[in-house]
Amino acid sequence: MQEISRAVNETEGRLLQRLRALVEVESPSEDKAGVDRAGTLVAGWASELGAKVKRHKQRSFGDVLEVKFGAAGRGRSRVMLLTHLDTVWPKGTLAKMPWREADGKIYGPGILDMKAGVVMALEAIAALQQLTKMRPVTLLLNSDEEVGSTVSRPVTEAVARECAAVFVLEPAQVLAYKTSRKGVGYFDLHVEGVAAHSGVDFERGHSAVLEMARLIEKISGFTDLRRGITVNAGVVAGGTRSNVVAAECRAEVDARIMKLSDAARVEKMFRSLKVTDEACKLTVSGGINRPPMERKPGTVALFRKARALASEMGFVLDEAATGGGSDGNFTAAIGIPTLDGMGAVGAGAHAAHEHVVKKHLLERTALLAGMIAAVD
Repeated sequence: MQEISRAVNETEGRLLQRLRALVEVESPSEDKAGVDRAGTLVAGWASELGAKVKRHKQRSFGDVLEVKFGAAGRGRSRVMLLTHLDTVWPKGTLAKMPWREADGKIYGPGILDMKAGVVMALEAIAALQQLTKMRPVTLLLNSDEEVGSTVSRPVTEAVARECAAVFVLEPAQVLAYKTSRKGVGYFDLHVEGVAAHSGVDFERGHSAVLEMARLIEKISGFTDLRRGITVNAGVVAGGTRSNVVAAECRAEVDARIMKLSDAARVEKMFRSLKVTDEACKLTVSGGINRPPMERKPGTVALFRKARALASEMGFVLDEAATGGGSDGNFTAAIGIPTLDGMGAVGAGAHAAHEHVVKKHLLERTALLAGMIAAVD
């Protein structure tokens, strides 16, 4: 690890230069051209390291890039580095949140989630190549992670099946690696009622808003903190005017689960919902779209290796669980040992104060390189 750390430390100037260049290419999920520009930039850097770049072309989102280093090898000898290029920040954010450094922190849209992780992956590979400790690695650059990974999920799962382990370059949980994540679901509830004048024909009306209120109270009861199940009606909209009995109401509901075995249970509860007022009509759509990343033996074994390497470097590495999902949920669910949160240390993902802590960038990059070399 000392040898790897020295090699990584020599790249600090290039790491920061490339990180700034990538942050300054705005790449919101819905902007295909922007995401593709970011992908082209990273693909160029990867090609300098001898990578073969395969572009999985997309129409509505940016292209998914599969970047391979090293020969094919035998069996599942590859390590997969899982990243994404899209951000939650709309085009034009850079003018309000420019790259800046202050008090040991570097700020910018998407810098923590997760452009720093992308650059760290490349520098870890470069260090291993320099030390001739390189193994077959696939760097996957997804384009729609922030909006559900609809187009990238099949590619992620197919590439992961060729690999012995998956390292996800999402931000750290404070300083910890992530060994479990909740699964994520989205449900849309639509109630159709009967409109009426609230003063003249009140009794003829059947309020969709009132019916939705009853349903929200019911689905809130689906939450079971002991089992790690949470249900949240985050967006509710309906009605037209205060003097009109509402004919329509919608609710967008977030659901989270800790165990894959609870997915069918939660979906069944939503599908079993019924209206109290039979004059109203309920339509439920959606479901669990990101399975949980459960803390399985393969992931635990990876974390123990990481903790041992961190100890060699002189610091303690903890593990953590989180309620948020990532593309690592998909690879873990198909049985590939997956370790998450291996990217930058910082705070403010999806917030105006998004930043990385500069002093941890090289240390975390060296640990990533050590893990790539250490996988059996």
